[in-house]
Amino acid sequence: MVDDKLDFIELRELALDSARVARACGCGIDRYTEWTRIPVDFPQAQMRTAGTLSEDPYSEPTFAEYHPQGTSYWSAGAPIAPRYYPYNRCTVQQCSVCGRACLTYVEAGGYYVEPRIRALDPALLVDAPEPD
Repeated sequence: MVDDKLDFIELRELALDSARVARACGCGIDRYTEWTRIPVDFPQAQMRTAGTLSEDPYSEPTFAEYHPQGTSYWSAGAPIAPRYYPYNRCTVQQCSVCGRACLTYVEAGGYYVEPRIRALDPALLVDAPEPD
């Protein structure tokens, strides 16, 4: 397992490689265009950790979101801005069968935890400045 922090260039390269995959795969990563609960039948065994977007495991990252075009957390077109929530809590995973990449994190609500997934789409990556 890799716990390395990915910089924006590495993240973009992974996203571009993922976008080039044309074949069907049981991982279904290409279907998760917005944040989605990870299904119980998701093939986690064929995933490998490519890195993390988390800056420092000992500090609380911001909950500020980045939506300059009026999108929301749930929007398929929402930007993927690594310094903003929830991306600043994500692990980047890559399917060992097809090579597609996705973002995952665990949403921790008041009474539940829910693992979530979103495809890593290079068209949505934004190297947005640090939040205020």
